[in-house]
Amino acid sequence: MLTAETLPRHELAGLRVRVVEARHEGYVGVAGDVVDETRNTLLIGASRMQVPKADCTFEFELDDGTYVTVEGARLVADPARRTEVTGDSKWR
Repeated sequence: MLTAETLPRHELAGLRVRVVEARHEGYVGVAGDVVDETRNTLLIGASRMQVPKADCTFEFELDDGTYVTVEGARLVADPARRTEVTGDSKWR
C-alpha cells in the first residue's frame, strides 16, 4: 500500500498532485495527475504542464484520500534511480 513513508520508492506517474508553493507564481495551483516524470520535472494534467521539481512544493493525494506534502527538491533524481533507493522519509 502506498503511504507517506513508501512514496519516495514508488512511481509518481498516475498520482494526483497539486502545486502548493512555487518560486514562479504561475505554477501555484497547477493540479492533475502526474502524466510523466523526468529527473527535474513533472508533467501534470491533460495539458501536460511541465513543472520544475526543485522550485515547487507538491501535495500528493494517496489512495486512501490522505495528502502528503513534499518539497520538490527532494524528488530531483532520475525516476528509475529514486525508486531503487530506500531511506528515511523526508515528508512533512
